[in-house]
Amino acid sequence: MISLSPADALLIILYFISVIVVGFHSARKTTTRQEDYLLAGRSLTLPVFVMTLVSTWYGGILGVGEFSYLYGISNWFVQGVPYYLFAAFFAFLLARKIRATNLYTIPDKLYQSYDTKTAVLGAVLTFILMTPAPYILMLSLFLQMIFGWGMGFSLAVTAVLALSYLYLGGFRSDVATDVLEFILMFVGFAVIIPYAVSHFGGLEFLQAHLPPFHLMWHGGHSPQFIMVWFFIALWTLVDPAFHQRCYAAKDGATAQRGILVSIFFWFLFDGMTAAAGLYARAALPRLDEPMLSYPMLAEIVLPPVAKGLFYIGILATIMSTLNTLGFVSAQTLGRDILLRLGIGRSIRATTIVDTETAASGFTKAGLIISFFLSVLLALAIPSVIKIWYTIGTVTIPGLLVPLMASYFARLRIPARFAFLAMLFGWLTSLSWLIAGYGGSGSGTYPLGVEPMYPGLAVALVLWGVGRVRSSMINSLPASSSADSSRNRSSLA
Repeated sequence: MISLSPADALLIILYFISVIVVGFHSARKTTTRQEDYLLAGRSLTLPVFVMTLVSTWYGGILGVGEFSYLYGISNWFVQGVPYYLFAAFFAFLLARKIRATNLYTIPDKLYQSYDTKTAVLGAVLTFILMTPAPYILMLSLFLQMIFGWGMGFSLAVTAVLALSYLYLGGFRSDVATDVLEFILMFVGFAVIIPYAVSHFGGLEFLQAHLPPFHLMWHGGHSPQFIMVWFFIALWTLVDPAFHQRCYAAKDGATAQRGILVSIFFWFLFDGMTAAAGLYARAALPRLDEPMLSYPMLAEIVLPPVAKGLFYIGILATIMSTLNTLGFVSAQTLGRDILLRLGIGRSIRATTIVDTETAASGFTKAGLIISFFLSVLLALAIPSVIKIWYTIGTVTIPGLLVPLMASYFARLRIPARFAFLAMLFGWLTSLSWLIAGYGGSGSGTYPLGVEPMYPGLAVALVLWGVGRVRSSMINSLPASSSADSSRNRSSLA
């Protein structure tokens, strides 16, 4: 399906070698101290912050190609604008607050604001949310297309490739490879647009060969469909990669400005990917697999070397996100679940010197377990879209309300209600999802409502009850301070 010249194949091989070299070189600077291994010493400057955040947040490039091919520039407005808005919201209201805490992870914040069980449940949901399975699957499928490998071998190569330098270098290796991949992803799409224009023509060609809705901002979608994507974009507010990079920034101003600058680069890259998707649809109107629209466009317009650079751009876009999700899920499993629960306490007592080294050691163990489980998930659900949809639908309703409330004193609720909002927000969406696919497997949800909505509604109701309860306690007269103290203790 994909034909590579020797020059193209050599470029792709050199790309993988470069990623490994950069990752291992960065690992030489990494120590086992928790702050260094997990957050690169909180040293991210503005340019590095922007490059690592931009590249990390854009891993689903083949899915972007599919959406652009099917629905035109609405991809920019439906899957771009909501994320720009919530990213800006994150920058202005959360970025400085997150950096000021000097914490490490989202479960750390939940523990600080609530209690251990809320933190552990939040860690479980974060681990599910950040599974690298979709990106392991995507990269493996692409390697199959390029080299003709079997699925099992491609999955193994993908996992080992990313695991090796992350294991040794931690977050510093993740960031260093992200910087390289930021450059390559823009180079790749900067190559294909001029060739497409030269090969087919400009706007006149697109207008003549595209369905009418492809050049309309809404793409022919209903308001309800567009609104669903705005709710899905709430993912931004609970995205552990956003929080991780804010924790790792050298200060709060860097975190805030970095997100705002990143929005510009996302806007620019969205424009490039949308244009490539339009040319693919206009030139290849009957593709059986719209997800392959970018590679198929490259096959007909790009000469050797240029084609290799474009495929490297796609690989870099996927790989940057795979690295980050793999590391965050490992950190969550190892440090925030196993270490916080005290699992492996006897191992720590005999082989690990202190808490600093313990966090790094358990993250390394989590890295191996996380990648193994992700490969199994990719084999069990060989669909990127289904994995994305299932994960986002069931985890966001549980995490969103308690986490957002934890950063604002006026919104915070007692620990018991935070735990219940998280638990039942998650379980409601999960049950709704199962009900929709149970029995006949038709995918028709109860009352025709998407699973995310009832989960969010339940979480908000429990948050409201918690706020009322908290207000009642705070309004008790001074003479009842002792009773008030006992009440607060029982809630926590």
